[in-house]
Amino acid sequence: MTADSAPSSTAEAAAMLKRAQEVMRLNIEALQALAQTMDGSLGQACDIILSRPGYLVVTGMGKSGHIGGKIAATLASTGTNAFFVHPAEMSHGDLGMLRKDTTLLAISNSGESRELRDPLIFCQREGIPVIGMTQRPASFLGRNSAVCLTMPQVAEACPNNLAPTTSTLMTLALGDALAMVLMDRRGFSAEAFGLHHPGGKLGMSLQSVGDWMGDRPTVPATVALDADFSEVVSAITAGRKGAVAIVNPDGSLAGVITDGDIRRAFTRDISTISARDIMTPNPKVVGPEARMSDVVDLMAQNKISNLIVTVDRRPVTIVHIAELMQAGYVS
Repeated sequence: MTADSAPSSTAEAAAMLKRAQEVMRLNIEALQALAQTMDGSLGQACDIILSRPGYLVVTGMGKSGHIGGKIAATLASTGTNAFFVHPAEMSHGDLGMLRKDTTLLAISNSGESRELRDPLIFCQREGIPVIGMTQRPASFLGRNSAVCLTMPQVAEACPNNLAPTTSTLMTLALGDALAMVLMDRRGFSAEAFGLHHPGGKLGMSLQSVGDWMGDRPTVPATVALDADFSEVVSAITAGRKGAVAIVNPDGSLAGVITDGDIRRAFTRDISTISARDIMTPNPKVVGPEARMSDVVDLMAQNKISNLIVTVDRRPVTIVHIAELMQAGYVS
């Protein structure tokens, strides 16, 4: 074991923990300072963005650029058409992305990043509004912004006060605040978010039952109320969902019979049993518009492995917990 990889002493471990807690404290204080100094400029920025038909172009250099990329992604997934462009690339042809109907969100802690000068001068010449995000409103960025979102000047968590730490955290938080206010102003719903974010567990949970059904067969296993025991067993086996929907003469749902109901029925004389004798009447159901997250919650709360989907009280498919697990809706 080398000296670099040797286990820390108790004193060293305590010192590292103390330093980490100090960084957290500085970050918290920076966010508190940001919240206390925010003013009507954020609302003015939202008004500009909402009044413009084109894209919101986000730019920034270095760490500000990394944060800007995340802000652009958050904006795009919450209803504001936005994308990130590197400021140096703008000076080499990508200024063409700044059309007359766009808005520029430029991020620079100092406000003096030289790579931002060409985009800012271009925007001034073309009448494209700039929303600046900086700690120094009197900087070149601040002076050339239609609205300046000013962050308080606080110390970085870096011991040399050099590495962007608290400043990038404030920028990220301010970008999130802007995105969320815009989301509220647009009335952007969870369903719309799901359309913009179909991948991953989050996107899957926001999908509707109709999305999940997709091209799946929409004819569940069904039997009539007076079906005999063997007919019920055959329908469950053929349907491969561990359940069968029991329907009234008009096709509406009357109840459900599961594998568990079949096992319990063997304690009785099965030769005289019909579907109505062993079914669960008025079972839990959902419609195609229900969210998949609600389906999973409903099944978990009621400790059931099958759920019937109905349209106009008629069963159209059966959801089985095993399918949801296989598809990744349930971990």
